[in-house]
Amino acid sequence: MDPSKLVDIFNQVELDISKQATDSKAEWSPSSWRNKKVTQDVIYEDKEELDQVLAKLHHLPPMTSPREIKNLREQLSDVALGKSFLLQGGDCAELFEYCNKEHIENKIKIILQMSLILTWGARIPVVRIARMAGQYAKPRSKPTEMVDGEEVLSFRGDNVNGFDPSDRKPDPQRLLGAYFHSAASMNYVRSILHSGFADLHDTSAWDLHHFRDSQTREEYQTIANRLSDALNYMKVVGADVPQIRNIDLFTSHEGLVLPYEEALTRQLPDPDTHEMKWYNTSAHFIWIGDRTRQIDGAHVEYFSGIENPIGIKCGPSMEPQELTRLLDIVNPKKEIGKVTLITRYGCNLVDQFLPGHIKAVQESGHVVDYTNKLV
Repeated sequence: MDPSKLVDIFNQVELDISKQATDSKAEWSPSSWRNKKVTQDVIYEDKEELDQVLAKLHHLPPMTSPREIKNLREQLSDVALGKSFLLQGGDCAELFEYCNKEHIENKIKIILQMSLILTWGARIPVVRIARMAGQYAKPRSKPTEMVDGEEVLSFRGDNVNGFDPSDRKPDPQRLLGAYFHSAASMNYVRSILHSGFADLHDTSAWDLHHFRDSQTREEYQTIANRLSDALNYMKVVGADVPQIRNIDLFTSHEGLVLPYEEALTRQLPDPDTHEMKWYNTSAHFIWIGDRTRQIDGAHVEYFSGIENPIGIKCGPSMEPQELTRLLDIVNPKKEIGKVTLITRYGCNLVDQFLPGHIKAVQESGHVVDYTNKLV
């Protein structure tokens, strides 16, 4: 065959693939996931009540803004390029009762303490993402479990059903509860961060009264004292800057219950270009779990169309080729700062599986962030 014709064939195939990707993207909508298989789906008996709840959620105010989301994406770009460090921490699964002053403040203090130590030791900025204000859903290995010799539905998290065995029926009203508890938590976090809570001049106020390890507490206090002395010197010489009095703190959760995420997905203008784009406004950052990352599944379909930076859990069961295909689907333009890989190998398997995943990503041309699974 004439080599020039072979080149033409390859070019045409490339154009066809590109067109398919463009057409697929054009067909995406917040509800297009409904045409795919849903793993970890929640079955509600009263469909009419569910529709009423989702309609109400759709008309409630967004909890995050495009500017905040874009700010996080820009900061995660620096993480992917090695200019910053990503810290994500919080509860594996929140309860509605965690929405209280003491619990929220203690969680923020821990993140501030960890970021302070990381910044001091590594000498690079830290991007802080709190796994809170929405982490109410739990994936489960089985739909039912045995409690006191009786088989009952598994507890799926406070936004689905109750922990008490007598309250395991999925309740659509709990989705509204998730929204209002998330909004209240976010509102309090924003209020304390803008009221001097994160001021580096007062790091002693971040100490936790229930911190049991005296050696760790002393080591932290030593760092805090040295930082305080440095900040006092800067203030004396007139080098004090506003950035040390406030911080960016972003929220995250697993995007598990897709009807909830769809209801809070809004088409809003890009803060810089004013182009209309789809944003998940339930959090700044959401991720796909290890149980819901099927290539042809509903969760991957939903995540492929939103502007938020997203995470993908990576464990021993993920083949390197699968990871590459996932990245091509959720980030076809290979935008830096779009995808964070959340590793969950366990200390005994990390040496076996992490190198293969890193190699696959490097060969794919994607530039991603990495963070460990912190609870």
